[in-house]
Amino acid sequence: MNIIITGASSGIGYEAAKLFAGESGNRIIVISRNAEKLDELVKSCRKDGFTGLISAFPFDLANGNLAGELIPALAGFMKNIDILVNNAGQLVNKPFNQLTETDFEMIFGSNVKGPFLLIKALLPYFSENSHIVNIGSMGGYQGSAKFKGLSLYSSSKGALAILTECLAEELKERKIFVNCLALGSAKTEMLSQAFPGYQAPLTAREMAEFIVDFSLRGYRWFNGKVLPVSLSTP
Repeated sequence: MNIIITGASSGIGYEAAKLFAGESGNRIIVISRNAEKLDELVKSCRKDGFTGLISAFPFDLANGNLAGELIPALAGFMKNIDILVNNAGQLVNKPFNQLTETDFEMIFGSNVKGPFLLIKALLPYFSENSHIVNIGSMGGYQGSAKFKGLSLYSSSKGALAILTECLAEELKERKIFVNCLALGSAKTEMLSQAFPGYQAPLTAREMAEFIVDFSLRGYRWFNGKVLPVSLSTP
């Protein structure tokens, strides 16, 4: 399988990358703005003796030159794509009246614009029955509990959920499947930023195990769906 994971330098994305790398025959590209942490991930996989091929590409998806820099590099490592996990994202925790235009551009740039641009750039490379998995949040799930300070983050994840539904319709004739997992709480740096001191019921590794399994098999049952994956919110 040829797999791309964004936001792989820590937390759920990091653990998902390691799980994919543990399977022989997989080729994995991990993307993040943090080159140092990506390098640590690749070294950790090699140290653990994982047989999947993993390659790191430090890149800013919202602001970088996809056509001129990222896409040629990806095409040199894999000729087609079976799974794309859009896990990269940012969070700001501020009361609504303190939010700035810069905050808006940062959050929507990372959480919506980044996946939009990457999917669009990769369209020629998706194989038949490929699966795009957008990592959303219960904060962006309609009717779920909402929390002070997370207006921009939750709104951006809501936008990603709707984009998922639209893309599934746009791409179904090409047999490209698109789903969104609206995650509840798992023990990550981002959760600590959103809810300081809260103890999540799941580890990043446990949540990653579900995401990896869903990425591999979920398209057989779902397309264009926004699925809650949550024991608690938070």
